[in-house]
Amino acid sequence: MNAKSTLAALKDDDVVTTSTVLGRTGATFPIPAPLAEHGNARIISVVNQKGGVGKTTTTINLGASLAELGRRVLLVDFDPQHSLSVGLNVDTRNLDGSIYNLMMDESTKIEDYLLKTSVPGMDMIPSHEDLAGAEGGLMNVIAREKVLKRVLASVTDYYDVILIDCQPSLGLLTVNALTASHFVIVPLECEYFALRGVALLTDIIKKVQLNTNPDLQLLGILATMFDKKTVHSREVLERILEAFPEKIFDTTIARTVRFPETTVAGEPITTYASSSTGAAAYRRLAREVISIGGCK
Repeated sequence: MNAKSTLAALKDDDVVTTSTVLGRTGATFPIPAPLAEHGNARIISVVNQKGGVGKTTTTINLGASLAELGRRVLLVDFDPQHSLSVGLNVDTRNLDGSIYNLMMDESTKIEDYLLKTSVPGMDMIPSHEDLAGAEGGLMNVIAREKVLKRVLASVTDYYDVILIDCQPSLGLLTVNALTASHFVIVPLECEYFALRGVALLTDIIKKVQLNTNPDLQLLGILATMFDKKTVHSREVLERILEAFPEKIFDTTIARTVRFPETTVAGEPITTYASSSTGAAAYRRLAREVISIGGCK
């Protein structure tokens, strides 16, 4: 049995190694060498205006996988629904402060709001429901699209990659994230209606490039919640490939019950179910991100 037929025979909860999880082409991405020095962080926004497509899951698990590869990682929960914070077992009801405080008060220091996660090498800045009021609070601020960039500036020399989990909206907060970023990752559920908003999102990215961040690049579109057993998932993946032939990650993220379980557990799939296909897929994605220049 060859590698592709072996993959087709696997079930979601089978124990596998990273090397047995193939992408669309079967390409391999080498394990990167350790870094001689850290810093000069690449900032990546994880964006889609549609909810429930895997933004938070991707931010947490890609971050954890990059940390496993020796990268210093900072996750920024930039969603008032604070799903990333909850997904990493943060009690958002008893926070001393959040990204909202850093956005609204220039006298605050980011170091006072950094939290350690259960993953060595991966820190986070939590969010809170208060962030929903930030868009209104920023309306009269000079250079309001660049506030998050200012907030993150003091830690870019320490981290290797900063991942921003954006809210399902294309408002001022998302524009702030895109203005602060070098790259964008777009998780896209393999479902027909998920395709419809991609054109609007790419228009927003172009506007940000023209107005506030000419260096912004689309790193890639990540197919998520893929179910190889359904014709619909395969057809949607084909349509994504037709529309963005050069901008879709080789790695795809299959649908699995393990991801909802990790939210309850409050940890990444790489530690909760380390030998699962979901963990292997995100480890493969981390190597692919490094390989294409999204991170050192």
